[in-house]
Amino acid sequence: MGKLIYSAITSLDGFVEDEDGHFDWAAADEEVLAFVNDFERPIGTYLYGRRMYETMVGWETDEFLGDRRPLMLDFAGIWRATDKIVFSKTWEMASSATTRIETTFDTERIRQMKASARSDLSIGGAELAALAFRANLIDESHLLLNPIAVGGGKQALPSKVPIRLDLLDEGRFSNGVVHLHYRVTA
Repeated sequence: MGKLIYSAITSLDGFVEDEDGHFDWAAADEEVLAFVNDFERPIGTYLYGRRMYETMVGWETDEFLGDRRPLMLDFAGIWRATDKIVFSKTWEMASSATTRIETTFDTERIRQMKASARSDLSIGGAELAALAFRANLIDESHLLLNPIAVGGGKQALPSKVPIRLDLLDEGRFSNGVVHLHYRVTA
């Protein structure tokens, strides 16, 4: 049985992007990227909403990698090899390998996927994660809090949804980012 894991890089005040939709303040340095690579490596399937997939699909192209740092290449390899399911009512075809489109986020289907999975699943995107939190599908959460307050924007965690979290681990990075790893309890 696999766990469904929500990870997000957030501002200290809990936003994944600011009011203008920017998240350049969340760029990971080498230390944080190495950590992210290590916890993403065992994931077997990524679940994305359309907008998060559009953000991530750049990892499919060599041009996106810029200076081709080893950790960037490592993450690109992880992303490219991992199965991806994109939930979209408007798309019919994915633009990357190992990707399929689902038109609806069927909570029972996600439960079945978790039950039959040989590895963990990751859910990306705050809006899709909110649906999963509301349906009590998420088992764990990794939050990487950046030392910045952006004052508003898209929340990392859904509002009006009570979520109980048990802290499993925490860590600090030299750039001020803090990692919080939680188990989601009923």
